[in-house]
Amino acid sequence: MRNAKPEIRIIFIIILLLFFAFLFIPLIVLFLRSFMTEDGGIGLSNYIASLTNDALIHAIGNSFKVSGVTAIITTTLAFALAYAVNCTKIYQPLKGAVKIGILIPMLIPTITYGFAIMYTFGNQGLLTKLFGRNLFEIYGFNGLLIGYVIYTLPAAFLLIHNSFKYIDKKFIIVSKLMGDRTLRSFWNTVTRPLVGALGGAFVLSFILSFTDFGIPASLGGTYDVVATQLYQAMLGSIPDFSEGAVIAVLMLFPAVIGIFLLNYLERFNFHYDKFSETEITSSKFRDSFYGVISAIILLGMLSIFAVMFITPFVTAFPYDLSFTWEHIAGVFQSNDLVSVYKNSLIVAVLTAVLGTVIAYGSALLNARTKVKGRQTVDVFSMITNTVPGMVLGLSYLLLFNGSSLKGTFLIIVLCNIMHYFTTPYLMAKNALTKMNPGWETSGELLGDSWVKTVYRVILPNSISTVLEMFSYYFLNAMVTISGVIFLVSAQTTVVASKINELQHFAQFNEIFVLSVLIFLTNLLVRSVCEVLQKKVEIYKK
Repeated sequence: MRNAKPEIRIIFIIILLLFFAFLFIPLIVLFLRSFMTEDGGIGLSNYIASLTNDALIHAIGNSFKVSGVTAIITTTLAFALAYAVNCTKIYQPLKGAVKIGILIPMLIPTITYGFAIMYTFGNQGLLTKLFGRNLFEIYGFNGLLIGYVIYTLPAAFLLIHNSFKYIDKKFIIVSKLMGDRTLRSFWNTVTRPLVGALGGAFVLSFILSFTDFGIPASLGGTYDVVATQLYQAMLGSIPDFSEGAVIAVLMLFPAVIGIFLLNYLERFNFHYDKFSETEITSSKFRDSFYGVISAIILLGMLSIFAVMFITPFVTAFPYDLSFTWEHIAGVFQSNDLVSVYKNSLIVAVLTAVLGTVIAYGSALLNARTKVKGRQTVDVFSMITNTVPGMVLGLSYLLLFNGSSLKGTFLIIVLCNIMHYFTTPYLMAKNALTKMNPGWETSGELLGDSWVKTVYRVILPNSISTVLEMFSYYFLNAMVTISGVIFLVSAQTTVVASKINELQHFAQFNEIFVLSVLIFLTNLLVRSVCEVLQKKVEIYKK
């Protein structure tokens, strides 16, 4: 670090301080708090009490059960969709619909999934009316399973879909020409090269389900899971910080194991020495089968969200379906709800701007400098990828409870930045690593400072990635509830936490209107970023 330029040292020190102050120290405080006894001493009594608590053990068991089943179903569905898009000749518009439609759940708060499922499968639900009876009990395991599958399917699909890009389809055709049976050919040319990605999708789906709070908050009923236990311990009638700290630490274990499994599974991914673009041949049975499967999965998922776009525009769903603007107007006339929406926008914009700057700066240090200790940024990335949002939020609550940061937008923004740091950081790192390594040297020879070279050369060549990072941070900041549920105050309440409050007063029209607002806002930002990215690519050419 001594030989590094002053501006590089300053950036590195700032990033180190940020991560120590808002990642390491909060987690250390959380860990130490879990060992603090009521009399101010240190011991294992909190862990003994929690691990002998039948309700908590039952909730952990429920979480493992529903998350495990979710991971199996999600991985299977995601693989089917990715295979249909990449290895079949299904109707082209259907392929496009799958690639776009699968992303819709990512634009909506997870807590809204539960209310959409209630209005679809509940006693007076849309599908219940169509079939004339309840199809199944939605509160508890069944409802959580549906919600978790919808929540984790986009991420699992994107992971497997991206891995399909590195499969040489030529071997699928060669296998057929050599007379391999269908199952043998499928296993050797498609499944085996994707073992790592499939395992990664399973682990990712499990972790996301295990640590989510939004869906259990609306659909859990009496089926307790570990996330609701943590919420009740901290925000119940009598908050128990020690018990909450213990539950939070216990929630870390599956996530940590999952990250190690993901790293282990990477060794099963392999690439071909030579990669050729090969056109898949048509197969009437295969294409028809996967076309129908894709349409069923997509329609099934989107039909659940249909009520979200119907309910706000009818007088009283499902009793009076006459069109009305009253619910929409009511939300915009409510200063409280408009203020909450503005809060979400403020948090999302600040998270996107500051988060992109921090993640991009961290990636610059790692990929474009030789500053000593730059690999520590990779450690930060691994840790933020491991810590669930609720755990990070609770650690902030414990550390900053008596400080001036408590209940401010800043603490919410910092929590979001740390929570979602990994993906934007890796986006930037991958892009910067592929650029010409001699640009900085050329700039120095021309008399430009390192910062000036970054601004004039490196940043313009990575602007497409920067826009993708901004979009990722913005979308997640708008929909997250797990990371901020412990941090919002009456003045800084965001839409996702407000929805959690509105459900207690059965104000579902307001919930759906706010959810549609979030969806449209995210859709607009995502679309604008994509248009700008395309313009950048055209300009480069």
